Amino acid sequence: MSTVLAKPYYAKAVSEATDAASTKSALKTDSTIQLGAPVSEQKDTFWRQPKHNLDSVATQPSVFDDPATLEQYRPPQTWENVHRFDPSARWTWREEYRVVRKIDWLIMVWAFIMFFALDLDRSNIAQANTDNFLNDLGLTTDDFNLGNTLFKLCFLIAELPSQLISKRVGPDVWVPTQMVLWSFVSLGQFWLTGRGSFLATRCLLGFMQGGFIPDVILYLSYFYTKKELPTRLAWFWASNYVAEIVGAFIATGLLKLRGVNGKAGWRYLFLIEGGLTLAIGIVSFFMMPPSPTQTKAWIRPKGWFTEREETIMVNRVLRDDPSKSNMHNRQGLSVRMIWDVLKDWRIWPIYVMGLLFLVPVTPPQNYLTLTLRNLGYTTTQSNLLSIPSKFLGMVLLLMWCYISEIIDSRIVPLVALQIYALPLLVALYTFTAGTSPWVYFAVVTLITGYPYVHPVQVAWASTNSAGVGTRTVSASLYNMFYQADGIVSANIYRDDDKPLYKRGNRALIAVCVLNVFLYLVIYLFYKGVNKRRDRIWNSWTAKEQHEYLETTKDQGNARMNFRFAY
Repeated sequence: MSTVLAKPYYAKAVSEATDAASTKSALKTDSTIQLGAPVSEQKDTFWRQPKHNLDSVATQPSVFDDPATLEQYRPPQTWENVHRFDPSARWTWREEYRVVRKIDWLIMVWAFIMFFALDLDRSNIAQANTDNFLNDLGLTTDDFNLGNTLFKLCFLIAELPSQLISKRVGPDVWVPTQMVLWSFVSLGQFWLTGRGSFLATRCLLGFMQGGFIPDVILYLSYFYTKKELPTRLAWFWASNYVAEIVGAFIATGLLKLRGVNGKAGWRYLFLIEGGLTLAIGIVSFFMMPPSPTQTKAWIRPKGWFTEREETIMVNRVLRDDPSKSNMHNRQGLSVRMIWDVLKDWRIWPIYVMGLLFLVPVTPPQNYLTLTLRNLGYTTTQSNLLSIPSKFLGMVLLLMWCYISEIIDSRIVPLVALQIYALPLLVALYTFTAGTSPWVYFAVVTLITGYPYVHPVQVAWASTNSAGVGTRTVSASLYNMFYQADGIVSANIYRDDDKPLYKRGNRALIAVCVLNVFLYLVIYLFYKGVNKRRDRIWNSWTAKEQHEYLETTKDQGNARMNFRFAY
């Protein structure tokens, strides 16, 4: 996922310094000297990326190195980090690696913890199901489906409004606020009384949690380059699996409280896990600085980063994507900007796949713990038997996101998910009432341990957008389609089709085959658009290219020097 905004073809790199002493001296005395060798020209091997001389220049060539384009892309004075922008700044790989590791520990780890809390609160209903949750409240599996549908629908509805609020007040304010609000709803499930209160809390949780994921992704993009972000997103989504594994162990203990004070164990599960999220939400107000240059606060008067580190952070991100400075982090979006993104047909193919790509594997996942109970396993056994699929899914998630980066492809890991699921779904369809519970468990575990390549598709949508405002809206729109995926999936397994769900599994197989075909069409679409733009751009003289950049009204991914990732 390395290419987002095509670098001007006239930007040529000079050779990388090999002598550490002379490089350091040059960095101090002549900022117009060499730039680092472009990373994109240093081919990765399959198993490892190229290593750099730690004391050589890391500063990458960009539009800021040519006077003709410097002023076109110069950050506006209203941008929060403009005081650290310096097109003449140079730094070494040693400095950059140190800064990135610091960002990982201070920013990424806490994002992981926040997402852990989100998934703990939205997935603990699966553990509650193993403790007779539906029977205690007088609910059927169709009521359970309706609850999941309402949750996804409300989550979907809240996506764009949440993003608009976040863009206006800043994710550092809005994300912790969201967490505090939904934690009260989550722990309030302790007092559920029946169908009405169950559906109401599902709706409220969806409204409160909607927008959280794209909000945090936009926030992380302030700190990471396009090549770094997908790998971080893989670890970000790995927190889902960690939450489900840890949640299964927590549930194993908490559900044993059934009978204490005459209450069911699942009530204590909701109460305690909701309280944990409340604590994380409160701490998040102090753990999310607004931007790389705004880390000072009353609890950290010196901030997290030095002036030198701030300069490196700001300039390396802008050299990677100059569009990241076109909006202030407290700047809201206009109706016109939203409309422009809505009508951007070039990203629609990714939205469509957000609706479909996880449908084949989601119903078996939603019903995993309920299915295990129906097969005769106890509450404790059902929770513990759900762990292998979570561990397998986490391993495959990280492996395929890594492969996606190495081979620089989005389509391959996304198609791999469909190919992985297809034979397993066919096997599931052939099962009968006489099939061994352990055979059923093995196949369902493999299906629900699918490679969760959602981070690849999220990064793909971000890559094929351009500009902070565009990414803000497109991220919301994509996640809305993704939540609609959940609505569709929640209604494939029906009560009149249980326990083998033959009709539902036929539908899953059909969607899986359809997805492979659609990904092929999308691959050809983006490849064709890029080929056409290459032909037109290369037919222009250098003067015509400059004139286009100076006079064009094309914005974002409509510009002729933009290349789509696929």
